[in-house]
Amino acid sequence: MPTITLDAVAKNYGTSANAIDRLDLVIEDGDFMCLLGPSGCGKTTTIRMIAGLETVTAGALTIGDRVVDDPKRRVFIAPEDRDLGMVFQNYALWPHLTVADNIDYGLKLKKLGRPEREQRITEVLTSLGIEKYRDRYPAQLSGGQQQRVALARMLAVRPETMLLDEPLSNLDSRLRLEMRAELKRIHDETGSTIVFVTHDQWEAMTLATRVAVMYDGELQQVGTPLDIYDRPANRFVANFLGVPPINFFEFDPLGEDAAEAHAYLSRRVDSSRLGSLGIRPESLRVAPPSSATGVGDLVMRGVVESIMPTGGNWITDIRMGGRHVYATSSVAGDVRPGDEVTVSAHADSLHVFDREEQRIEAAAA
Repeated sequence: MPTITLDAVAKNYGTSANAIDRLDLVIEDGDFMCLLGPSGCGKTTTIRMIAGLETVTAGALTIGDRVVDDPKRRVFIAPEDRDLGMVFQNYALWPHLTVADNIDYGLKLKKLGRPEREQRITEVLTSLGIEKYRDRYPAQLSGGQQQRVALARMLAVRPETMLLDEPLSNLDSRLRLEMRAELKRIHDETGSTIVFVTHDQWEAMTLATRVAVMYDGELQQVGTPLDIYDRPANRFVANFLGVPPINFFEFDPLGEDAAEAHAYLSRRVDSSRLGSLGIRPESLRVAPPSSATGVGDLVMRGVVESIMPTGGNWITDIRMGGRHVYATSSVAGDVRPGDEVTVSAHADSLHVFDREEQRIEAAAA
């Protein structure tokens, strides 16, 4: 499978600001790359430029050793000549064709003979568990079945790269889980390169080999799911990933609830650089004031407001100064609402950001 390279790619729709601004991204052979970010961040525009459905305004887009879009050199390769398969959010099935005929459509365009087309149709239908629906029309199928048909149509032509634009967003939670498992299986078995657009962090975390986080048309960070979660490059990435969301303590200006954290970090980082501190809920330990804490831990104090069971986990709401901080645990603690508590976190779990909201490396802390 070829490597996809976006070199300083920009996209402008005739406004003062670029929808995509100097995007540098390499999608390696065999990657399951998730483009992750909120609505309007540019992820769908990016995948449409890769597909050839949008043209590049500036920069160059290369697939393998072939430049497919470079306005400066006046190069543009049509979508049908890029050997890519794409599944849209709305599936885009032909309503007047049966399931088998929908899958056969792309095979006919590739001018394959009837016996090979039949073999591929049967293979993909069987693989996705929808062979019994081959003679039905899209309107006779559920959302999950239609999704499988859209995937089958793409897989049958055996594209070198698969492009998926939020294909699971119209499904209920159970079907989404089933289809995530199906996509993971397909990637593991075929080794295909997959580019997957989503705003759902759990889809990105569970599916991707690498994640590209985008915001406001700019790339924020690229890495494995655990890299991005454990070492967010900036405050936006830290805040976008995680449920419940990360707790922030503000140093600029210094909030009442952040005084203990500021004093702790000021002994380790130049205080003039400190903008905020992020601590994920699962990294906070909540205990009675008399409990021992680890050597070198950040230790703060608060009052328990409430404890919320979520079925397998507990969320503890702690009041610190004038704000609320949330901690999660897989076991029920020995504190109750109204208790004064010690809230501690290990130094390795702290996410420190400067006044420009960029990460301060742990070595500096």
